[in-house]
Amino acid sequence: MSRKFYAKLGDEVANELVNWFNAVDATYRADLQQLNEASWARFDARLEQRLAEVKADLRTEMREGFAGVYRAMGELRTESAREIAGLKVELIRWMFGFWIGNLFATAGMVFAALKLSR
Repeated sequence: MSRKFYAKLGDEVANELVNWFNAVDATYRADLQQLNEASWARFDARLEQRLAEVKADLRTEMREGFAGVYRAMGELRTESAREIAGLKVELIRWMFGFWIGNLFATAGMVFAALKLSR
């Protein structure tokens, strides 16, 4: 086909037409490359913006989550301290009762020993 093209138009016109098509092709390729680069730059900018938004949201959620955990730990610590204080009071009551019981038992044994020894 290209031989027929050159035969009908002549070498000079055919070469000029081929050169013109190549120039148009190069122009379109350059335009397409610029369009591609501009699209990529916009995509990259949007991606960076969205990543920044996701990071900010994640930081906010993590701060809120950790604040909730710290609040729960504080409540647990307060509740544990109350329970321990209650157990200490209960332990002191039992120890006092045990000491009083031992005191009466010892006093009874001393009185019994004194009565038996007389």
